[in-house]
Amino acid sequence: MNVPFLIAKRYFFSRKKRSIISIISNIAMIGVAVGTMALIIVLSVFNGLEDLIREIYSSFDPDLKISSVEGKSFETDTEFMNRIRRMPGIAVVSEVIEDNALLRYNDRQMVVKIKGVSENFFQQNEIDSSVVEGHSQLIKDDDYHALVGRGIQYQLSIRPNNSFIPLQFLYPRNTPFNPLNPEGAFNQQNILPGGVFAIERQYDDAYVFVPLNFAAELLEYGRRRTALEIKVADGFRVADVKRSLQQLLGENFNVLNSDEQHTSLLRAVKVEKLFVFITFAFILLIASLNIFFSLSMLVIDKKKDIAILASMGATATTIRNIFLLEGALVAFIGAAYGLSLGMLVCNLQQTFGLVSMGMATSVVDSYPVKMEVRDFALTGLAIVVITILVSIRPAQRAAAMSVTDNL
Repeated sequence: MNVPFLIAKRYFFSRKKRSIISIISNIAMIGVAVGTMALIIVLSVFNGLEDLIREIYSSFDPDLKISSVEGKSFETDTEFMNRIRRMPGIAVVSEVIEDNALLRYNDRQMVVKIKGVSENFFQQNEIDSSVVEGHSQLIKDDDYHALVGRGIQYQLSIRPNNSFIPLQFLYPRNTPFNPLNPEGAFNQQNILPGGVFAIERQYDDAYVFVPLNFAAELLEYGRRRTALEIKVADGFRVADVKRSLQQLLGENFNVLNSDEQHTSLLRAVKVEKLFVFITFAFILLIASLNIFFSLSMLVIDKKKDIAILASMGATATTIRNIFLLEGALVAFIGAAYGLSLGMLVCNLQQTFGLVSMGMATSVVDSYPVKMEVRDFALTGLAIVVITILVSIRPAQRAAAMSVTDNL
């Protein structure tokens, strides 16, 4: 029989406690419940935002991306490509040439990212499903077509169905500049606008997709490529294929998975989540100070009980444990309510979208949430630590009083 727990439970549920102690205990429970609920909700929102970022970029980014460690491009040949294609776990290898170029349309112009891709590119990307106007075919009826981001379309007033006005790309040549013929310092090529895609503003305002040969000729890349994008075959783990590729290619190449292609953005989300956790944990600690005050008053109120227990042979450790468990009951019951309310609010948000993003152009209508077991574990650990911090001093004081009474 756990005597300290039984006595602590009796103190907690006793209706004979002085009203002020009962009020402070209830305030402490409410504070812990509200702090716990807020912590769970905020952490779940950050999890949802992290998943939303991955979902948005999944339609644009490959499973694995090979790039050069030094420089922005690298040489490829048939043997090099075949070595990669023959590796187990690789379903599709797309060749990519990506660089900045000047885009003109009618009397307007802007700098864009031109991305030349091989014909199998759409076998591993879902950009064709994001086409909102026109078509996604980069080669149609033996003619080259471009797939333009919606932001670029708005800025240049591009009409995909107009085959009389092409897009004109200009890229600097690797030759000395001639002031008598300034346009001769640029490669110029025209291509018809085929379709418009809408994924996310970062891409919609910057990217134009074109056939690989068109980009290679415009940018004078030849057999050089800026990246190889790889789709991992079903049944294979991305991490295993990445490790094998890195061993095959050596230290001169980077092999990046989808998260590593956006390391800075995802790291920023994780850092913000960490600081939010620390902030709310501190707020939870402040709210739990009421446990310290209620226990301190309870120790004074139960001075006679402590003396009686000490005279009956209760040790200082037993007395200390009684009040530690009393503080734990207040904190854990409040935390249980907080966790339950947090889960309820998150489920309601997932189902009904109670809180909207408040922006007409947002990717989703309401804040995304995703509950994870580790967040509940971290919250529980924080509550345990906070409970010990605010309960240890009153419990030690009660133990000291028992020793003094025995003397």
